[in-house]
Amino acid sequence: MDMKALILSGGRGTRLRPLTYTGAKQLVPVVNKPILWYGIEQIVAAGISDIGIVISPETGDDIRSMTGDGSQFGAKITYIPQDSPDGLAHAVKIAKPFLQNSPFLMYLGDNLIRDNLVNFVEKFTQQSLDALILLKQVPNPTAFGVAVLNQQGNVIRLVEKPKDPPSDFALVGVYLFSAVVHDIIETLQPSARGELEITDAIQSLVDADKNVMAQPLQGWWLDTGKKDDLLAANQIILDETLSSKIEGQVDDATKISGRVAIGHGSTVINSTIRGPVAIGQNCHIENCFIGSYSSIADGVKLTDIELDHSVVLENATIQDLHQRITDSLIGRKAQLVQCLDRPKALRFMIGDDSHIELT
Repeated sequence: MDMKALILSGGRGTRLRPLTYTGAKQLVPVVNKPILWYGIEQIVAAGISDIGIVISPETGDDIRSMTGDGSQFGAKITYIPQDSPDGLAHAVKIAKPFLQNSPFLMYLGDNLIRDNLVNFVEKFTQQSLDALILLKQVPNPTAFGVAVLNQQGNVIRLVEKPKDPPSDFALVGVYLFSAVVHDIIETLQPSARGELEITDAIQSLVDADKNVMAQPLQGWWLDTGKKDDLLAANQIILDETLSSKIEGQVDDATKISGRVAIGHGSTVINSTIRGPVAIGQNCHIENCFIGSYSSIADGVKLTDIELDHSVVLENATIQDLHQRITDSLIGRKAQLVQCLDRPKALRFMIGDDSHIELT
């Protein structure tokens, strides 16, 4: 039976507010591509093309309109509304009409992992597992669900955000399940926070002597739910994937070093750009210094500013700032304008449609 995939792209994105009051956290771009799309591409690369995406009432329309029917990824996407965020296992429960009796890969839409998913899918299939969970050793296991394994790599038990962690293996937001998990989820009771927990479902599979194994990731794993995580993801993906490609207009006074991509219709005048830097389409950049690990989305206007290690979203305008902007995330259509000199460092997290003047 062909495997399906279930991407969880609901939730309210509270950790990225105010940026996510007006948009889905899974659509926040990393290197000018929505986080969600990286997951879709990895799933398709693993040979799974029938994908369900669980969406919330607040942001579902945005996800649907940007991501479409899946044809741009070589996939078929079915959208599954989840009226309230009642837990990961609840998302599986409401997706049962889509999943039916197929084995499936479950992927949290705001995660990014480096490892290829093919090996995990093959292990799950070849060993006829009921569940395969992906793990990553972390320095702060109290912040995650953690797994305790035996010598063979079988899961013995799971503990959600333990005060005294029994291991440092955190559950990554990628799981594979057989259809037996649906019967287990039917028996679950809501947790103390009122949700149907996927950790409880996996623990119940273990308790029922089902074949539950774990596989540690080799490469990095990033949960992009917070600003600093998102900037870290931007840095890593620029490092690993960006190649120089200048399709816009760059004048003779501009100095470019390192790997820099500039999209169609963009104009760069009298500026210095030190890569890795990704600049989208139809941007205007004049009299600027753009430092490494910056991603600038389509339609951005930058004039007389210095910026590095930052992400600027679509159609933002930043001009006449005389202090360097660093480690910042600037929302769509934000306007950041300075009227007076004031030599202090600036650090921002600015929501969509903001207008800020430093006077």
